[in-house]
Amino acid sequence: MARIHIYSDESGDFGFSPAGSAYFMVTTATMSECTIGDRLHALRLDLIQQGIDLEFFHARDDQYTVRKLVYDLIAASDVRFDCTMLEKRKTYSYLACDHLRFYKTATYLHYKHLVPLVANRSDDLMVVSSSLQISGKKAAVHEAIRDVILQTSQAKSFVTAFHQNRVDPCLQIADYVGWAIQRKMESGDDTWFSIIERNVESMFEPYKYGTKILY
Repeated sequence: MARIHIYSDESGDFGFSPAGSAYFMVTTATMSECTIGDRLHALRLDLIQQGIDLEFFHARDDQYTVRKLVYDLIAASDVRFDCTMLEKRKTYSYLACDHLRFYKTATYLHYKHLVPLVANRSDDLMVVSSSLQISGKKAAVHEAIRDVILQTSQAKSFVTAFHQNRVDPCLQIADYVGWAIQRKMESGDDTWFSIIERNVESMFEPYKYGTKILY
């Protein structure tokens, strides 16, 4: 019996047009203990000591030298990362016009793939998701995650929690990995992904072979 921790973050937007992101991604960090969060916190304290005052880590906004330190920390860990990527232009129109339903579909596809691989019937599962809001539907988003885990998990028990990335270092780790994957997929820049590639267990593209194009 083990406690399995899954930390989940999203990349991309809900703009279904050429002006938006090409993909909507769900990235998770799976671990049996959260020591990587402690190491990230220690790194932040070291950086503050050096005169780089950070409240929290955020891949898109952090400077190059900070990013390199965080990606090296991730690469040295044994944390498992998985990503599900929905190519938005291949999304069915009925999902594109309902952001909550689209989000639930993305999370369902991700956890249906992931949970049977990382948790069994004797495990306790904890899923911590970034506190995403869709047009004020915060409670509905949270309920969607709970429903998805209920459908996909055979673990002995599970709990879900919803935190702001800025207060949870393990969510910041998931953000970093998701951003590296997004850079690789959206612009072909694998500078950061190449550092952590061995840690990424799967990059699942449910719509990869779809032929119907929305826009």
